[in-house]
Amino acid sequence: MNEIEVNNLSKIFGDTPQEAIELLKEGYSKEEILEKTGLTVGVNDVSFTVNTEEIFVIMGLSGSGKSTLLRCLNRLIEPTVGEVKLKGQNLMDLDQEDLRQMRRDKFGMVFQNFALFPNRTVLENAEFGLEIQDVPKEEREAEAEKALERVGLGGWGDQYPDQLSGGMQQRVGLARALAVDPEILLMDEPFSALDPLIKKEMQDELLDIYEDLDKTILFITHDLDEALKLGDRIAIMNDGEIVQIGTPEEILTDAENDYVKEFVQDVNRSRILTAEDIMTKPLAVLYEQDGPHTAMHKMRQQGINSIFVVGEGRKLKGIVEIEDVVEGVNKGKKDLEGILKETPIAHPDENLDKLFAEIADLDIPLPVVNDEGKLLGVIVKTNVLANLSSEEQA
Repeated sequence: MNEIEVNNLSKIFGDTPQEAIELLKEGYSKEEILEKTGLTVGVNDVSFTVNTEEIFVIMGLSGSGKSTLLRCLNRLIEPTVGEVKLKGQNLMDLDQEDLRQMRRDKFGMVFQNFALFPNRTVLENAEFGLEIQDVPKEEREAEAEKALERVGLGGWGDQYPDQLSGGMQQRVGLARALAVDPEILLMDEPFSALDPLIKKEMQDELLDIYEDLDKTILFITHDLDEALKLGDRIAIMNDGEIVQIGTPEEILTDAENDYVKEFVQDVNRSRILTAEDIMTKPLAVLYEQDGPHTAMHKMRQQGINSIFVVGEGRKLKGIVEIEDVVEGVNKGKKDLEGILKETPIAHPDENLDKLFAEIADLDIPLPVVNDEGKLLGVIVKTNVLANLSSEEQA
């Protein structure tokens, strides 16, 4: 079952919202409706689903409706029409008391402006959501301290917000959301006010938390690079509508309209490609029980000057190169002792942009291995350049 299901959701700001709904059905644009009626279309007939334990990014420029949409999901802003379902339950059917309970139990929110209480300590800020839930003081302090530890602020509980940097204040906001252990995190441009280095650190921190806690996250941003880094899927908004939903790869390679194409045209594709995307199957492998003569035969057969050595379960043991193999054959060696060398490795999810320097300095392919050490494929320098060149031409 989907965690969140949104069906035909619209939000009109103004006294006669139904008038705008009818005009939208007739094909009037957001600007035409504003000029004709004075009504503002915040969200226009939006439908999408969010999977359990997914980072779903909603991206768009200022005024696109992304923050309005986020607040409609937990009815901080009341939708005009449509429905929002949480694990099958239509939140539009809840009365105010049940709605407040649902927000406390199911959602945690992190805002751009931190929204910390200046007269409360860091610990008191972090435990605020639990305080609202009437959790006993000792228990809520313990949970808040765990949350602060999780975001790298262990030991800072007695400080006040004005004693912290912007990045640390945002960590407090994140800790406050995590302390209540919500099923879903709603994050409205939480890192946009931070300088680039701190922003990157917070993005990495969020990915670490996501791996550890298996939360469902809806993340709002106007930054495409941020969306590509964080999102399992991305929804791009324009004038209150979702114009495309897809994985980062789909957004980059299969833009559905000119608006999306403009967004992605200047993206450095190496930032989103991973080692797994660019790797190829090795032409041949050598087994650890083989010797120099077998290595020479396979290298001659394939026209290569190095070959990777694997053991049981195809686990990578190292590499042998042609000059060492020739020397071994001349010396009459029967095994790979003294010939087998260690080699740098890449993991399948490593970003190609980060691997460029390592690939550039290597005269041999770069092996890609999983967490168990199994050889999955190899990255060949010429293939990387050819792939990026073809994408650029496309």
